[in-house]
This record gives sequence, C-alpha cells and structure tokens, in this order.
Amino acid sequence: MARAHARTSVLESPLHAEAPFSVTGSYAITPAHAHKLIARALARGGDFADLYFEYRRSTSIAMEDGLVRSVGGGVDAGVGIRVVQGAAVGYAFSESLEPDEMLRAAETAGRIASTGRTRGKARIAQRAIASRYRVEREVVDAPGDVRIALLRRADQAARSYAASIIRVDAALVSVHRELLVVSSTGHMIYDVQPMVRLSVSSVARRGTRVESGSSSGGGRYGLDYFNRVSPEEHGRDAARVAIINLDSRATPAGTLPVVLAAGDSGILLHEAVGHGLEADFARKRTSNYTDRVGQVVASPLVTVVDDPTIASSRGSINVDDEGVVPSEHRLIEAGVLAGYLHDRISAAHFGVEPSGSGRRESFREIPLPRMSNTFMAPGEDAPEDIIRSVKRGIYAVKFSGGQVNISNGDFVFSLTEGYLIEDGKITAPLKGANLIGNGPDALNTVTMVGHDFVLSDGMWTCGKDGQSVPVGVGMPTVKLERLTVGGTTVE
Repeated sequence: MARAHARTSVLESPLHAEAPFSVTGSYAITPAHAHKLIARALARGGDFADLYFEYRRSTSIAMEDGLVRSVGGGVDAGVGIRVVQGAAVGYAFSESLEPDEMLRAAETAGRIASTGRTRGKARIAQRAIASRYRVEREVVDAPGDVRIALLRRADQAARSYAASIIRVDAALVSVHRELLVVSSTGHMIYDVQPMVRLSVSSVARRGTRVESGSSSGGGRYGLDYFNRVSPEEHGRDAARVAIINLDSRATPAGTLPVVLAAGDSGILLHEAVGHGLEADFARKRTSNYTDRVGQVVASPLVTVVDDPTIASSRGSINVDDEGVVPSEHRLIEAGVLAGYLHDRISAAHFGVEPSGSGRRESFREIPLPRMSNTFMAPGEDAPEDIIRSVKRGIYAVKFSGGQVNISNGDFVFSLTEGYLIEDGKITAPLKGANLIGNGPDALNTVTMVGHDFVLSDGMWTCGKDGQSVPVGVGMPTVKLERLTVGGTTVE
C-alpha cells in the first residue's frame, strides 16, 4: 500500500466541486465511485455498509525552556470500509485511494456477511450540512515563525509572572482534517474539522521546594483562537498555579464535602458517568447504567447533556464518523436516566435512531459510541453560597485526569489545583489530593448546583479501546455532600 505521507495536496469539497474527495495523483471519489465500492462491500449481503475517507495534515512545535526543541508534522490519508451484519462487523482500510486497492478493501470487509441478503442500497447523493466551526486561517497553515512567536509570548508571560519561575515549556499542535462519509443508506457527507491546542507548563522553586503548574486551551479554531485567549493568559495561568503550589500543604484524608469548581471539573463527570452512558457498554451489559432508562440515577438537581453542536468547541462535530448529523442529547434529566449515546449498531439493537455519536480516531479504526461535549447543566445557586455552606471540605479546580471502572462507576482523580475550605472560606492550597468514589453515588450526593456554568477551554482528549478523540467538558460550581478524599494526612 502507498502511504499517504508521500502526498502533499488538499481535498475538494463536494459542495463546490464535481469530484468530492480527491488527493492529487489519487482517485477522485464521486457518487458513482462510492456506489461501486458499497456494492462490492455488500456483495455477500449485510445490514449496511459505509465508507470513511479521511485526509489529515498536522503540525507541532515544542519549546523547552525557551528553546525550540522539536518541530513535527505529517500528512495522512486513506479509507476505512465497514460492513455490518447484526452485531458482527467486517472492517478493512486502505492507505491508497487507487480503485483496485479500495475494491480489495471493500471485498475484505464484506467477508463478514454470509446471508446473501442486503437490506437495500439507496441511491447515493451528496448532502449539505451546517458548519459550526468556520475558520478563515488555520494554524496548521501559519508560517513557522508565526507559530513560534505564539510560544515565545506564552514563555515570556510565564517567566515574567514571578522570579521564582525557573522553567517554562510550551507546545502548539494543529490539525486540518477532512472527511467524507458515504453510507448505504444513501448519504454522502463531507466535513472539514480544524483543531488547535496550546499547552504551557511551568516550574517554580523556593529554596529546596519545587512545584509545577500548567494551562492548556484551544478548540476548532484557527489563529482567531488567540484573539479570545492569548498565549500570555495561558503562560500566566501556568505560572500562577506553580506559585500557588509552593505554599500547598498536605491534603487531609477522609470523607469530606467536595465543591467542584466551574469548568474543568467536568472531566470528573465525563469519566465517572459519561462512559457508562455510551450505548455499546449498555448493549454488552457491562455498564452500571444497563436497563436503567427511566430510573432515578442522580440527585434531582442533576441534568447531564452531551452536545456536539456548540460552536468551535473541541468536542463539536458537524457530522459523526458514520455520516449521522448529531444534535444535543439529554442523558440525565433532573436525576432520571433519559438515554444513551448511540452509534448505528447500538441504535439498531435498542430500536432507536442513532444519536450521531459514532466517532473514530482515524480511517484505520471502527467507529464507537463516544462523547462530544459533555456537561452538567447550570442550577440556581450562587457559587459564593455553595462555598459558604461548607464548614470543612475540599475545593477542586484543576485535574490531571483519572481512572474509572465502567462496570461499576468507581473512579480516582488527581487534583493539580485544589484548596481547603474552612468555615465557608477557601484557604490553603493542597498537595497530593485525590478524589475517590463512585460516579452514580457521587451524583446522588449533589446538594447544590451553581448558575455559573463554564465550558472548559479545549484541552481534553478521551481514550477508549485504544482510540483517542478530542472532547469538551463543562460544569457549574457543584457541591457533593460527601466524597472520599485521598491525601497525605489522616484526620
């Protein structure tokens, strides 16, 4: 197979060109060509088949302690072809868009089918979709000196924040991704998905004590992202956390009230609750939410939403990787489980419409039900009242991620920025704080929900079955009446 990184060109949009997907020197995909591939894939039968064409350009620059240490980039392209019969999936991919290579992949994928019956192949027609992330100038196309200048601005802002900042690292990653999804249901949909992410980390030292801090952000933006959030803001925030952590003290261990700060705390919701609501786990009966639609699963103050339609958010998509146009989904409504996130296979299993949640890392992988932008809806409480209601507890602001057991919802999360709450006031910064609990149990202890909803700046990537996809999270200030806190002292 010819590897795509040897190619250097771009694709043509099906909304503006006769050839909807073409890489110079390769095969141009038209509805007629796509129909031929679908027919070959379904030659042995099957419920449905789809084609997933992808073209991706990426660049990265990393600066370590003021010096550019690495510059990377690449181009990748190919097609993944899937045939589904019941819950069985045949899948093959080609890194070449030459006709013979793609037909061989289609035939390989079709070997899963054995009935000889096909539920029908609709006439393939192009379909226009709305764009939620129009970008005039993508970061991936910006000259190297422009991208390096962004990193230097972040570096200088962090260093000038305080004399105790002794090291700053920064990285800028940008991606231009084009996809064309063709389904035997008749849809042929094209999308362009830009992405940018800036990450800054800093190290502070006072005497013999050394602490760190970080800040990241981005989304489906171009260079216009830095008009919203400047590199200087990320640099200063990374330095701020490092300086604060120089004064951090040991975290008290035990069962305590925990206040989740608005914004990044949504990652706890994503991991501890969201994965259990992905319908493949419910279909396989490995989720703790299996067979619980319509049941109370959380406090009546809790409403959980997955919304891929938020403009320019990191987890937003115009179309999922199965060619389904997504919409907002209420997963938990006032404490009651309202439904799951479906791909085509799980939707057929449960007898519902797919939710547009089928996502994949690349054309080399099969789509799976995945979250997009997952968050808890705002409530009516003032954030300051939530803090004042806590006699002694933890205020959780930033997380480094965590681990969750999908089957029962048990989780562990580490804080990179957290504080002690004493007599209704935020006091000492804490070191080594971990939040330990169970997702459904934690949601049942929610007693206050703030009106200050914040969508986290685009920094999160979610892993599942070896595949990583960008996601968004969000949260208002939320009070959990009790949660196990793992620390360094027992009180």
